[in-house]
Amino acid sequence: DHDSGKLKGKRCIWGGREPVRNVLYMAALSAGVHNPVFAAFRQRLRSNGKVAKVAIVAVMRKLITTLNAMVRTNKPWNPASV
Repeated sequence: DHDSGKLKGKRCIWGGREPVRNVLYMAALSAGVHNPVFAAFRQRLRSNGKVAKVAIVAVMRKLITTLNAMVRTNKPWNPASV
């Protein structure tokens, strides 16, 4: 356990299924550039001082929650609802 406080650095969490995580990461990269809703979200985070990787992970989370809501409600993509 490295929680003594003496070590410097960042934690890495390797949770979840790797293939799903990889696909979601690539989808978030694309959505963060080409989709106006997710691109604006990513840009807002970047202008607030978040590093690029943190912004992409936030886009991943927003993407998965949006997709989950679409499946749950059986409704198509609606940019106004994001």
